[in-house]
Amino acid sequence: MNLNRVYWGRPSVFAFVLAVLLVPTSAFAQTPEPTTPQQPNEVEQLKKRLQQLEQTVVELKGQIDSIEAKKKSSTPAVVNAVFTEPAAAPPEAPAPDPEPAKPQDSKGESTFEVYGFAMLDFGYQFKQNDPNWFDVIRPTKLPSFPNEFAPNGKVYSGVRQSRLGVKSSTPTDYGELKTQFEFELFGTGVDAGQTTFRLRHAYGELGQFGAGQTWSPFMDIDVFPNSLEYWGPNGMVFFRNVQFRWMPLKGRNSVTIALERPGASADQGRFEDRNELQGIRGKFDLPDLSGNVRFTRNWGYFQAAGMLRRIKWVDTLDDEFDLEGTEVGAGLNLTSNVKFGPNDTGRFAFVFGQGIQNYMNDADVDIGIELNPGGGPRRPIKGVALPMWSMVAFLDHNWNKKFSSAIGYSFMDVDNSNGQAPDAYHRGHYALGNLLYYPWERVMIGGELQWGRRENFLDGFKSDDFRIQFSFRYNFSKLFTF
Repeated sequence: MNLNRVYWGRPSVFAFVLAVLLVPTSAFAQTPEPTTPQQPNEVEQLKKRLQQLEQTVVELKGQIDSIEAKKKSSTPAVVNAVFTEPAAAPPEAPAPDPEPAKPQDSKGESTFEVYGFAMLDFGYQFKQNDPNWFDVIRPTKLPSFPNEFAPNGKVYSGVRQSRLGVKSSTPTDYGELKTQFEFELFGTGVDAGQTTFRLRHAYGELGQFGAGQTWSPFMDIDVFPNSLEYWGPNGMVFFRNVQFRWMPLKGRNSVTIALERPGASADQGRFEDRNELQGIRGKFDLPDLSGNVRFTRNWGYFQAAGMLRRIKWVDTLDDEFDLEGTEVGAGLNLTSNVKFGPNDTGRFAFVFGQGIQNYMNDADVDIGIELNPGGGPRRPIKGVALPMWSMVAFLDHNWNKKFSSAIGYSFMDVDNSNGQAPDAYHRGHYALGNLLYYPWERVMIGGELQWGRRENFLDGFKSDDFRIQFSFRYNFSKLFTF
């Protein structure tokens, strides 16, 4: 029991104890020191008096313990809120590995955190790209023919990376209950190019199970470099998906398995104007199956993730053609972070598979159209899952406590089908280098050089994008315990 906490919370009790202890001491100090040894009866009287004082202190402590126990049982949240404070690791210390959840233990503190940042991007683009993606490098959004998005050169700016989120953690009898709800301002889909709220995470986790929208187990967010450019390396798996997951093993070594919301895209290629293809509709009657296993060591970690999915489409037109079909999408994502020293971290990924493009950070379509000479008059064409492979290699370096840099390259290659158009997306390149400055806590200022390239399937056309970008970011967070 912390007596300091108790005494300061009860000044009357503290004053009484202090008076009992100090008054006799004062009396002894005022008694002249004898010039001759004390008689035995005087010594015995002092011993008895000391024993009485000790007994009085013991009784008072017992009363204080009883009062403290009653107060804790009646108002535990108030006591914790006033007298406890979570310990924080030093700024340079790496975050500790997460501990496995402790089932059947409802003791401990609950936490609620509000976090996010406000961020301004300001840059100059020397070439051109799709104006709906004016502030990012995406090779798939670069011109597929000369001057598709002319003219060259423009200033761009925005606050679309700004983010707001909340997290909570609550001990329960079934393990730790975690929740996360997070938004940003980067519009995509029908809101592409706009500054609008966009859901990132809406996820809950209890013990070994989780459900909601969050990172797919097929991806590894730790591969993402410390960059200013928002979209990130085109060759990494990057997808927040709705899912139900099971995590039978947590900690330094972990295992995750999930059922995810299915979906895919297709390219009708040279036949997109044919009426016979207007009745093709996707049918997703099975969830995607994904999972990963991670091994963490002192030098970093290695993760292997897999994906298995069925992509199905039906022909809703009643005509002489039968164009429905089914393909299997499958892939392997091998990722790692390697600590080359106290100031250097390498981030690597190698991905290969087929029909997994919608899980990639920047890819075109999962299914391509192919000529089918053996299909007869009813099936002159068919859909096929497009094979692909990609890689990521980046280095994050800390120059000192105030400056850091990231530099690296990413690549993606698609094995196109023979029915796709000559200007279909075939290969993409992505690279950047930056210098970031942290003048004060929670403040970042940085500059970055960026490059991207698109290569077409058959017509030999290539397009490049060069940019210089400056960004300012202000982080905030507040943690509440109760």
